[in-house]
Amino acid sequence: MSEATDSHWMQHAIALARCAEADGEVPVGAVVVRDGQVLGEGWNRPITDYDPTAHAEIVALRAAARHLGNYRLAGATLYVTLEPCLMCTGAMVHARIERLVFGAYDPKRGAAGSQIDAFGMPGLNHRVTVIGGVLAESCGMLLQDFFRQRRE
Repeated sequence: MSEATDSHWMQHAIALARCAEADGEVPVGAVVVRDGQVLGEGWNRPITDYDPTAHAEIVALRAAARHLGNYRLAGATLYVTLEPCLMCTGAMVHARIERLVFGAYDPKRGAAGSQIDAFGMPGLNHRVTVIGGVLAESCGMLLQDFFRQRRE
């Protein structure tokens, strides 16, 4: 994939993150893409859905799997505005995501290299290619602004 393609889809994920923000959720958006087509998308919904697993990545993976009628999403790229947590990285491995492209790094909970490298753990039956920092400033500002407003 090209840098321009990754930036295009990250912009799409940022737009989805704004949907989360409008719902009062932490603004994280995710989109699953294969061959230039959206397979599934989502944004954070744990508060709205009363579901601790309703992270943007999980919502997007579920939508993509329903769309394809298959939980395996081979050849797909997941774009997300924030570095995924351990739960979401595990779901990506099970879904056979080919590439993960994320925006802002999460030094507290990031499981794609910041806090732990879940994808590099020995014994995994699938490897995900990880590209971090795509439009990191825009993704990070969205989160910073959200939390600043909540504190005020």
